[in-house]
Amino acid sequence: MVRSRKIFMRNKSREAFRNEWKYLISTSEKEMLMLRLKPFLQPDPHAGEGGYYIRSLYFEDYWNSAYAEKEAGVLMRKKYRIRIYNNNDKFIKLERKKKFGSYIYKESAPLTREEVEKILKGDYAFLLYSSHSLCREFYIECTCNMMRPRTIVDYERIPWILDAGTVRITFDSDVRAAIGSYDIFDPGLPALSVLEPGKLILEVKFTEMLPQLLRDVLPPPAAEFTAVSKYVLCYEKTRYMNGFEYWYET
Repeated sequence: MVRSRKIFMRNKSREAFRNEWKYLISTSEKEMLMLRLKPFLQPDPHAGEGGYYIRSLYFEDYWNSAYAEKEAGVLMRKKYRIRIYNNNDKFIKLERKKKFGSYIYKESAPLTREEVEKILKGDYAFLLYSSHSLCREFYIECTCNMMRPRTIVDYERIPWILDAGTVRITFDSDVRAAIGSYDIFDPGLPALSVLEPGKLILEVKFTEMLPQLLRDVLPPPAAEFTAVSKYVLCYEKTRYMNGFEYWYET
């Protein structure tokens, strides 16, 4: 355990790991929090009025490691996704999210729509020659570990920041699993809701410390601290489309 902690601390010096807390809250709690937080926080300048829409295509290897390790409570794990905003193909990111307990670290590399379409067709060769190391590592995952598209996650996000982004608070609502295909550019994909009506996810991310003024406000008294990810919820919602394991388990 001591050795693992030393390894993590060495990695942390190279990678800016951040704290990530998640809460399941109600829409009424969201409105109350937004009123109380407004004097201290600023809207994310990258978000338009009312926030933005996020769609992420998550990938799994042959063993469904991202999901299995999450369910098993593995301390150090990672997952890959391709993300777009507001159904727009002008800004596309390949991301790898690493997790160490409640700490997270994200890496990203830009992709074009043409490159995403190649990935969806199983053409990964161009990744090997990318100038971005993340793309080259994703190539290895796709060719050696059979990394393939698994789940599309859709939701609406309202983001707030404090102190030039060292604290970020987001409200993620209308979380749903898109079905029908893995074409993330298709705005007409049908989707299945994964949260109870009137519920949404509050995420609190901070780098070094969470100011006391925010600790006094967050979370609301009735909030439920949760470790369940939006990906896991959507993975389980669409499990029936990936073989007969779902029917055996239910």
